[in-house]
Amino acid sequence: MSTGFSSSSCRFADYFVSCGLDTESGLEPDELSALCQYIQATKFRDGARGELASANEGENFEQSPLRRTFKSKVLAHYPDNVEWNPFDQDAVGMLCMPKGLSFRTQTDIREPQFHSFIITREDGSRTYGFALTFFEEVTSKQICSAMQTLYHMHNAEQYDILHTPPTPRSPEDPRPTPHHLHAAPSLTRLQRFNSYDISRDTLFVSKCICLITPMAFANACRKVLEQLHQAVTSPQPPPLPLESYVYNVLYEVPLPPAGRSLKFSGVYGPVLCQRPSTAELPLFDFPMQEVFELLGLENVLQLFTCALLEIQILLYSQHYQRLMTVAESITALMFPFQWQHVYVPILPASLLHFLDAPVPYLMGLHSNGQDDRTKLELPQEANLCFVDIDNHFIELPEDLPQFPNKLEFIQEISEILLAFGLSPEANPQCSEGQSKLRGFRSGDVASDKRNGNLAGSPLNSYLLRENQTIARLQALVKRTGVSLEKLDVKEDTSTNKESKVQCDEDEMKMHQLNIRVREVFANRFTQMFSDYEVFVIQPSQDKESWFSNRDQMQNFDKASFLSDQPEPYLPFLSRFLETQMFASFIDSKILCHDDEDKEHTLRVFDSRVDKIRMLNVRTPTLRTSMYQKCTNIDEAEKAIEMRLCKIDHTALHPHLLDMKIGQGRYEPGFFPRLQSDVLSTGPTSNKWAKRSAPAQWRRRDRQKQHTEHLYLDNDQREKYIQEARNLGTTLRQPKLSNLSPSVIAQTNWKFVEGLLKECRNKTKRMLVEKMGREAVELGHGEVSITGVEENTLIASLCDLLERIWSHGLQVKQGKSALWSHLLHYQESKEKRDATPAGLGPPGIIHDTERRKSDAGCAMPPLKVSLIQDMRHIQNISEIKTDVGKARAWVRLSMEKKLLSRHLKQLLSDHELTKKLYKRYAFLRCDDEKEQFLYHLLSFNAVDYFCFTNVFTTIMIPYHVVIIPSKKLGGSMFTANPWVCVSGELAETGVLQVPKNTLEITFECQNLGKLTTIQMGHDNSGLYAKWLVESVMVRNGITGHTYKFPCGRWLGKGVDDGSLERILVGELVTNTENEERMCRTPPMQQSPGMMRRFVTISPNSKPKLNTGQIQEGVGEAINGIVKHFHKPEKERGSLTLLLCGEYGLVWALEQVFQHGFKSPRLFKNVFIWDFLEKSQVYFESAEQSQMTQDENWQMRVRHFCHFMRAINSTPRNIGKDGKFQMLVCLGARDHLLHHWIALLAECPITAQMYEDTALLKDHSLVNSLIRVLQTLQEFNITLEASLVKGIGI
Repeated sequence: MSTGFSSSSCRFADYFVSCGLDTESGLEPDELSALCQYIQATKFRDGARGELASANEGENFEQSPLRRTFKSKVLAHYPDNVEWNPFDQDAVGMLCMPKGLSFRTQTDIREPQFHSFIITREDGSRTYGFALTFFEEVTSKQICSAMQTLYHMHNAEQYDILHTPPTPRSPEDPRPTPHHLHAAPSLTRLQRFNSYDISRDTLFVSKCICLITPMAFANACRKVLEQLHQAVTSPQPPPLPLESYVYNVLYEVPLPPAGRSLKFSGVYGPVLCQRPSTAELPLFDFPMQEVFELLGLENVLQLFTCALLEIQILLYSQHYQRLMTVAESITALMFPFQWQHVYVPILPASLLHFLDAPVPYLMGLHSNGQDDRTKLELPQEANLCFVDIDNHFIELPEDLPQFPNKLEFIQEISEILLAFGLSPEANPQCSEGQSKLRGFRSGDVASDKRNGNLAGSPLNSYLLRENQTIARLQALVKRTGVSLEKLDVKEDTSTNKESKVQCDEDEMKMHQLNIRVREVFANRFTQMFSDYEVFVIQPSQDKESWFSNRDQMQNFDKASFLSDQPEPYLPFLSRFLETQMFASFIDSKILCHDDEDKEHTLRVFDSRVDKIRMLNVRTPTLRTSMYQKCTNIDEAEKAIEMRLCKIDHTALHPHLLDMKIGQGRYEPGFFPRLQSDVLSTGPTSNKWAKRSAPAQWRRRDRQKQHTEHLYLDNDQREKYIQEARNLGTTLRQPKLSNLSPSVIAQTNWKFVEGLLKECRNKTKRMLVEKMGREAVELGHGEVSITGVEENTLIASLCDLLERIWSHGLQVKQGKSALWSHLLHYQESKEKRDATPAGLGPPGIIHDTERRKSDAGCAMPPLKVSLIQDMRHIQNISEIKTDVGKARAWVRLSMEKKLLSRHLKQLLSDHELTKKLYKRYAFLRCDDEKEQFLYHLLSFNAVDYFCFTNVFTTIMIPYHVVIIPSKKLGGSMFTANPWVCVSGELAETGVLQVPKNTLEITFECQNLGKLTTIQMGHDNSGLYAKWLVESVMVRNGITGHTYKFPCGRWLGKGVDDGSLERILVGELVTNTENEERMCRTPPMQQSPGMMRRFVTISPNSKPKLNTGQIQEGVGEAINGIVKHFHKPEKERGSLTLLLCGEYGLVWALEQVFQHGFKSPRLFKNVFIWDFLEKSQVYFESAEQSQMTQDENWQMRVRHFCHFMRAINSTPRNIGKDGKFQMLVCLGARDHLLHHWIALLAECPITAQMYEDTALLKDHSLVNSLIRVLQTLQEFNITLEASLVKGIGI
């Protein structure tokens, strides 16, 4: 339904096909399923376990002959060929009877089964098939005796198995254990169990009749086929020969034009079909009711979310029609988006190897009804959504985000379902399938308990479907438990349109339920993307060059779009915007400028969006998370009812054909081989068959018909989009024909290329996001982004790695292929390392392996060890699953900049890779593997905190080392030092440090990125003076090392008399060059202008001129402004900008030190001394009631209040520490500029500063005040460690 259609056809059906047993060629085992079993067998044999079937078990001898599959043939198809839709014999044969022929005896159930299927061509266009499979008696004696012979062989074989004593198996023995026999105790019981005796039993074999059509009119096709079958099985022959009806459907029934309905004749009754107009949602003719009954609303919504995020989806059921209904319903609900990847709703048994595909897919797998889910060997489950339709349950991948407004959405759909008497929960009783639904009339609804309705509850009556209020009431009732049994509902004759509707009630009900549900789903997207056009980036260059660079181009401004969205939507939306279906949707938007050009879906969607925009008077770009219900259900429903009440066209009636006497006779109970001479060509007189349309269907109509539901694939645009998007997803459907190893190999080669391309695009995209586009060109970038966007990209990288690791896999434990490989590696490595090797503490590296670390660092870097990183992950109790562990390990490796190196090491164990992977696997293609590792290496250019920021509650070991100054040995130091480490997430509290070693290792909950460290000592002992160079802290898991420079004394009577200091840290970058292939310089803050003027050695105070000082202040303020202009999740540390190197505190220090008079040679005067004197002056001035205005008094009051508070703090911070605290508080409360103004006017300044001082220059002070005023618009929150002990 959702992609192209080969629409040169304007006939209702292109082919009529019959498939079944070819008596000429006799019974042939189905080689395709044999091949499938062979593939399964080799999967195990080449792998670790060697006891499953080998190739010669293809016929599957432990299956009783009646349960085996035999080859079916396409017996006939009419006409031979149609130019616009060439007949694909392999595909049709395979999909009509996906399991091949089945045999039954008179004791088995032989109900006819209907199913539909889809054939996707190379160009992405689709044709639909509708098949009815029924059983016919086998008349051929040879076939019956062949079956009897097979039974004799089978019984003999089973007898042997039962009577040979069980011997221990050698692992090489290829014979299978008979797992379908539950060790039957005796042979007689075994023979009674599904046997066949030619003298006693009648043998039946399956046959299938099928229509191949350009559009999916499922109900109409079903009726046609059922009536044809009925004609053969009924005692009375039909009014006309079968040929007449088949001829009529093939050549005399046209497709209804858009927006019209059509009636034509089946064998016994009229058949109706109607087609939506160009302004409505596309055609969809499968019963959604069934999907909700089978899965329940909650599961449907989860499955829908998986499909939107292009997660691999595997549907599993023993009914082909259910697979098709669920797949088509889910893809239909995606409107206006279209599934862009492999789409095979019914996967024939011979194509099981396709589950290996490392691309997103939506496939349906037939279950035999016996095996449960655990028997199913799936190559990759890390990112798989597994839907067991018959058992009403669904397995979801981890970290699936919620669909926006999920609860209100569920509520809105529940109301619709309840109005139709359906329960929003899955309904296990509906397994009996369609037959029950067909015999279901609104009269019985009330008493039919199996459909979840209470007997006698008038509320459930189908006639209430018009009445929204009652539906709402009912939803309310369900929640509150009040009984509404007594509510008497009168049937309103005026709204009862049933009298005029031409189709039966069930069909009408199906159309109404479908359209309501689809409208509600479509409305979610129109609301969510109502202003998407604003964010589409139109290409600046011409179409041609746009196509050639399509992969590199951004076509949608994701960041701006997401910044407008309500917070709860972000996890879902940020992932959805990365999908192929969204990109293709935007591509088609860019390519169609005018309405005429647009694809049907896009046109319908845009017109709806425009409508919403007109209704929404509020500014369209402002998003709210207000839930807005769907408002256009009624008109959509009316359009359908109108078409069904008033039939627009009636096709020719079937009539006698020009057949010879005696043709057209057939035996009752058998579907005959029809006369091909009359069916091979259509009528010559029929005008529309020759493509010159009659008056009522003018050519324009045909053109429209091309473009609406059947989006044309052959025009340039579609071709362009396909080429442009060719990201290894060209395989929409596997070739359903010869499955020679070379075809399989070629398919896999396509996958390998696709994976590599995807890896290249992902790494580039992630780097661009991380650094900003310009920075990538320059080779360096901003420090860090975090937040939703980064998480999305890393999650999608993890998903790509899982897909690469599960391609061509043969041995796996658990759900994650990557983690499984790592565990195998760990196991083999530990075996090898069991021999005692190097001793020495585990954290310290032997010299051979030591990274080149900077000499000044007192902390050797952590050992690079893949196994150690795995152990860290295994020790985290919060991560329960394999998939979670693999993702955490990837995040940790990214943060340590070791991802490429670790994976290289993992893959260097060639023996292991050979054992785990088939020859064609991506990981065994050497060139591609090298390129892949090279792409991953580029991540080393940026700093990720994707582990630290995500696992916020885990325990992490930290190692702290205090480095005292080498010049003045701290050996005589007698006091007891302490530290307190703070990070973005938490702080440690005071930790005592042993004074002899000056290092300490402790474990605490993840602190996040480290920001400050408070350190001090208790001033005990004789020599309590201490000059500290710096403090180093290392995170024991991620290896991040932070350096907190100090360069000051701690002690009474030395320096500024401080016993404790607050130090601000920066991440130390590893200057390792061993494996650094990428030339990007390591990440650092972009160096400020100030670095050029200042080279501070901790003790000498540099002399800056006023220009440099002004520039320093400007840069410090600039840094803070920039910080606040970033999205909240992407801001770095504010503490660093205030108190770090060249931060605001430093800049203001320069201001106050400029022109400061130093009284005597040896006595140091601090800025704080000047501020205290000013405070004294202001306090006395206040008391002496000097005449100053209100403003001045207000400022003075504030200034003195802060000074007093800081001076009376119990902490032993020195004068410089107090100055830092004052600046931070002043910045927080937006008072700095007032204070500067105050102090510049204060007489104390005149005494303590020289005339050239900056503070005495009015124009400089004014410009300083203006710069500081810019901080007023920001809400500055200070880290707790900066203002401890101050109660302001």
